[in-house]
Amino acid sequence: MTGITAQVSLYPLPQSPLTPEMSEALQIFQGCAVEVEPDAVSTLLVGDDSPIFAALQKAFCHAAEQGEVVMVVTLSNACPARAGN
Repeated sequence: MTGITAQVSLYPLPQSPLTPEMSEALQIFQGCAVEVEPDAVSTLLVGDDSPIFAALQKAFCHAAEQGEVVMVVTLSNACPARAGN
C-alpha cells in the first residue's frame, strides 16, 4: 500500500532521561525508506506500508532491548502529511 502516515510516540519506562532512546529511534526511522518529521511529542512517518512497518518494528525492538517501553502508533491512509511535506 502506498501513501500512508504513522504518528509514533515512544516512551521508555521507567527511565530518565528519555532522550537517548528517542534519539536512537529517530536514527532508525531516518535510516529507513520513509519521510521523517519529528516534533516535541511524536514523530510522523510518511511512505509506503512495508518500510513504515519495518521501521516501527526495528525501533520498537531496539528500544525494548534497552528496557521496558511503550510505543503508541496511529496509522492512516486518509490523513494528509503535515504542512511542508
